[in-house]
Amino acid sequence: MKTAFQIDLTFDQILSVVKQLPSREKIKLTRELEKEAIDSKLSRLLKTFETKDLDMSTIIEETETARQEIYDAQKG
Repeated sequence: MKTAFQIDLTFDQILSVVKQLPSREKIKLTRELEKEAIDSKLSRLLKTFETKDLDMSTIIEETETARQEIYDAQKG
């Protein structure tokens, strides 16, 4: 059986505890925090570009236009 506790800690208290961790654990914590930050940024980015006006035919059309422009630029 697990018992859950909630503890109110300040940033400085957390920082003090983190500084006491061995280097390997600090690296592991850093990676976890980076993953969380990346996930959060990616979610915000995807939400920014979310639209109902974009469908597959529009994507294909724009892709083909871009490819043609690149091809013409390389030829030219």
